[in-house]
Formats: sequence, C-alpha cells, structure tokens
Amino acid sequence: MILDILKGFLVGICASAPIGPIAIFVIQKSLSEGHKAGFITGLGATLVDTLFAIIAIFALAFVESFMDTHQTLILLVGGAIVLLLGLSMTFSDPFRKMQESDASPYSVRDFLKAVAMGITNPGAILVIFALFAFFGIELQPNQFQVMPVILAVAAGSASYWFSFSWLLSHLSRKFQLSTMIWINRICGIFVMIIGIVLMAQGLLKIIFL
Repeated sequence: MILDILKGFLVGICASAPIGPIAIFVIQKSLSEGHKAGFITGLGATLVDTLFAIIAIFALAFVESFMDTHQTLILLVGGAIVLLLGLSMTFSDPFRKMQESDASPYSVRDFLKAVAMGITNPGAILVIFALFAFFGIELQPNQFQVMPVILAVAAGSASYWFSFSWLLSHLSRKFQLSTMIWINRICGIFVMIIGIVLMAQGLLKIIFL
C-alpha cells in the first residue's frame, strides 16, 4: 500500500509537468500576480487530475468508449474553450486589478478557468491512464485501497504547482512591467494556438469521415 501511495504521488507530479494550456496559464498568473495566484490556478489542474485518477480506477472502460464515440465533439468544444481562454489571456490586462484598491490579486475565476482547460483537454485523461499503467498501479475499486492513492495523486499535483508557481513568482521580480506584459501576451498566443490545433483536429475528423 505504501508503494502504491508513493506511485500515486509521482503520478500527480508527472501529470502536472507537461507544458500545456494550464501550465502556460499558471506561468502567466505567477509572473503577473504572484505565487498565490499561480498556485490557486494550479490547484484547478490538481482537481482535474484527481478526478481523472478516480475515473482511471473506477470507470476506465466507460470513459475510453465515450471518448472514442465523441472524440470529434470533445476536440471541437475543448479547442473552442481553450481558444477563448487564450484570447482572454492575450487581450486582458492582468495588472489592472492589482492596481485597484478593492481588488484581490487572485480569484476563484482563475481556478475555474484552469478546471475548464483540464476538463476539456482530451489528452489530459489519457496521460493519467498512461501514468497509472507505467507505474503499475492496479487497484481494486474499494475505498480502503483507493482513497490513499487518490489523495497521493492530489498531493503530488499540488506540490508540483506550489513549487512551480513559487519559482516563477520569484523570477518575476527580475522583469520590468513592459516585459511582463509581453510575456502575458505571448502566453495567451500559445494557448490560442493549442485551442486552434484541437479544433483543427476535430474539423479534420469531420471532413475525412
């Protein structure tokens, strides 16, 4: 059991490590608004990874069938959501609310945006499945065995985003405001490109059915 918990912790770290739309979003928030904003955004990814870990244990066969059946729709909807979030990142002013006296430097909105990015990313759940297989985690779906591993996945993911956002927030002190604005825009453009690619994959499936 202890070995499975350790493996679950590693799954959480490895699932968070790839650079995707959520990671870019966390980079933006950490650099522009600080450690807490970046970490809270990363916790959105932690929630998604934890949900996917639960699905990987209890409903793998069902989810694989659902994704095969509705893959085109998932790509189109997910790509559109990621594209819209990328547009918001590119053209919004992340420093405006930092200058407002009654504004919080971070909000639940960023957390929910990260959750939306993760839920609508068809590749994210496949990464969790692959990591469970790679680390050889095979659990019977009963509460005694499953809960510690699920909590370990969440802890691993949260630890990664805490460290990642802390490092970026400290690096941000070396940048000027104008540089930060351009980094923010570049991050938004990368997220937009990811969204466009996902939508293009969905459209190609429709065209070549």
